[in-house]
Amino acid sequence: MRRLETKRAYLGDLFVERGLITAEQREAALAIHRQTGRRLGEVLVEMELVNEADVIAILAERAGLPFARLRKGLFDQHIASMIPRERAERDEVLPLFRIHNRLVLAIGDPHEVILLDTVRKLTGCDVQPVVCPPEDIRAMIPEAYAEDEVRIEDLASGLDEADVELVSQEPAAGFEDISAMAGRSPIINLVNQIVLKAIKERASDIHIEPERKYLRIRFRIDGVLYEVMRQRIDLHAPIISRLKIMANLDIAERRLPQDGRIQVLAQGRTVDLRFSSLPGIFGEKVVLRVLDKETGLLGLDELGLASKTLASFRALLSRPHGLVLVTGPTGSGKTTTLYAGLKELNSVEKNIVTIEDPVEYQFEIVNQNQVRDEIGLSFARILRHVLRQDPDIVMVGEIRDAETAEIAVQAALTGHMVLSTMHTNDATSSVSRLLEMGVEAYLLASALIGVIGQRLVRTICSNCATEYYPSPAELQSLEIADKKDQRLRRGRGCDACFDSGYHGRIGIYELLLVDADLRRLLLDRPTIDSLRRHQDERDLPSLRSEGLRLVLEGVTTLEEVSRAAHVE
Repeated sequence: MRRLETKRAYLGDLFVERGLITAEQREAALAIHRQTGRRLGEVLVEMELVNEADVIAILAERAGLPFARLRKGLFDQHIASMIPRERAERDEVLPLFRIHNRLVLAIGDPHEVILLDTVRKLTGCDVQPVVCPPEDIRAMIPEAYAEDEVRIEDLASGLDEADVELVSQEPAAGFEDISAMAGRSPIINLVNQIVLKAIKERASDIHIEPERKYLRIRFRIDGVLYEVMRQRIDLHAPIISRLKIMANLDIAERRLPQDGRIQVLAQGRTVDLRFSSLPGIFGEKVVLRVLDKETGLLGLDELGLASKTLASFRALLSRPHGLVLVTGPTGSGKTTTLYAGLKELNSVEKNIVTIEDPVEYQFEIVNQNQVRDEIGLSFARILRHVLRQDPDIVMVGEIRDAETAEIAVQAALTGHMVLSTMHTNDATSSVSRLLEMGVEAYLLASALIGVIGQRLVRTICSNCATEYYPSPAELQSLEIADKKDQRLRRGRGCDACFDSGYHGRIGIYELLLVDADLRRLLLDRPTIDSLRRHQDERDLPSLRSEGLRLVLEGVTTLEEVSRAAHVE
């Protein structure tokens, strides 16, 4: 009996630490507990100091199990039938989801170990318990076993695509077809519809953001975020839980960031979703990076390179060895350009190896490798081993440090074609950055053969495009002040472009070729200003000149070039 009292006293301390009761209230409850032998939690509820959910949450924490409040839609109605309703009501349990052979089960008592074994034998599944207040389970059982299905339209008004087929994939496992879930659970349907709408609208990212009173969902389309939906804030937890289950993550962990991967099949297209969560003051914000394999792989002819630049880039790729860099800020399309180059080079006659973080699109024949810093598998370490694999072409996702830079330069000098990216503002900045990293000038002069700097600009929506006469200031910016009759194009804004006037994006590029003059200049460790003077003297296309060319051709606007490429 003494041992039991000590255990309950510790439970009382937890209630005090959480600020649910005072120390005096704890002592009063403990006195009743000792006199009657009733559970301390029952005493506190009867005294109206805490509610049943508070007690269950504390007990779950002590047992090391996740705790959740059940809400409408936070279960798969089809899966509930794995346990007979009579047993669910008697034992106060409710199946929530099943992912492959793992059943997520809501239980009211965290100490019911024998019950978990019974459910495991009954269903043939591994059981992952989630502790929920018994009152929640009792309230949800009638809905879970009801014959009439809850309609997704109650939650996702305005989304009329019902024929979505999605699949979820866990690491080292096959595809799981969850198309049968359509119409079964409102939360599952809502998540499916959000993903489908994002793919349909060509979104690159899905932002799921909790606010104080509502849940905001935004899509990044053509580099700009648009709010596409608002939902009740009470849907936030079930939506995040559903996504975490799809990404094979811990649904109980809400205090730390988590990263994962979801693979889906929507309208016959395979799409990867990179999951990233970040705890905030109103709850976890989740961003899903949408990697559509059918739209992501472009050819060199589809990038928007000027004919002269395209011919020069192809000439660089045809070289037997050397270092080619693609540079620009985050989101400027560097990886797409590298993939286009690999698509051009891909052949059964060549051994092509990539080192990526993460692997965004999968190639046939190409040997792709994923960086895993958490186990020490860095860019530099993989690259060192790749060079022993008899490669012809090596793609390094990004040069981040001096060690990777030095190995990449050495690889280029020993007969390999090396393609990589760097985060710098323009082509000349990347050359200066490599020298600052400690790469010897004479090695860089011998290894580097070309650098592409790039940006992405939005293109004018063809559905609402109109022509206008530019102002004198615009003509001055375009360096055509004398052409008073010049007409430009812009979009008025329509439903097809979210009233932005833009639809789609195209790249603007500058190409710095390393010729004999630049090699001699590199030997003197030039400053960034010296490199830019070298580029200007040869009248090479720059980001500014390429952007202005597209403005005059009616592809984009001066405002967009100024925004994306910082052209004044």
